[in-house]
Amino acid sequence: MNIIDSMVKFFSEGGFWMYPILLVGTLGAAFAVERFIKLKMVERANRSLWERLHPLLAEGDFDAARELVAEDKSTVAELLSMGLERQGTVRRRDDIEIAMEEAMMEIVPQLEARTGYISLFANISTLLGLLGTIIGLISAFEAVANAAPAEKSAMLSSSIAIAMNTTAFGLMTGIPLLVLYFMISSKAGSIATSLEMVSVKTLNYITSKVKRNHQQA
Repeated sequence: MNIIDSMVKFFSEGGFWMYPILLVGTLGAAFAVERFIKLKMVERANRSLWERLHPLLAEGDFDAARELVAEDKSTVAELLSMGLERQGTVRRRDDIEIAMEEAMMEIVPQLEARTGYISLFANISTLLGLLGTIIGLISAFEAVANAAPAEKSAMLSSSIAIAMNTTAFGLMTGIPLLVLYFMISSKAGSIATSLEMVSVKTLNYITSKVKRNHQQA
C-alpha cells in the first residue's frame, strides 16, 4: 500500500468529523498564504522606497522626499507622508512625531489584519478532532455493548483506533497552522519595528536640518 492509499484509508476511516477538520484547515491555510504574500509585498515595497528615500533625507532635501512619498503606495510612504507634511508647515519635533505615531496606529492593524484567524482555525481543528474522537468512542462502546462476548475485544480495539484518527488529523492540521501563525505574527512585528526605526531616523534627520538652519542663521 503506497502513501496515497494509506492517507485515503486514514481519512475515510475517520468518519464525518474529518471533513469539518479538512475545511477548517483549508481556510486557515488560505488565510496564512494570503497574509504571507501580503506581508512579503509590503516588506519589499518598503525596502525599495527606503533605498531611494534615505539619501534624500540624509541630504535634507525634504521637498524631494515629500514628492517621492506622495507618488508611492507603500506603508513607509503612508507613515512618512504625514510627518513630512507637518515638517513643511511646522518645526516642532513633537508635532511631527505625533503625526507619524497617528499613522503607525493606522498601519499596524493593517499588518496584523486576519492573522488571528489562523490561530483560531488551528485551535478549532484540534478541538474538532477531540470532539470527533469522543463521539466515535461513545458510538464504539454502544456498538460493543450489543456485540457477542467473543467479538467485543477485537471490535472495541478497532473502533478506538478509528475514533483516534480524528484527533490525529486535528493535530496534523492544527500544529502547522500554529507554526504559520507565529511566523506571520513575527513577520508583521518585524515590519512594524522597521517602520518605527524609519520614523526615528526621519525625525533625527529633520531635527538635524533644523539645527543646521538655526546655526546658519
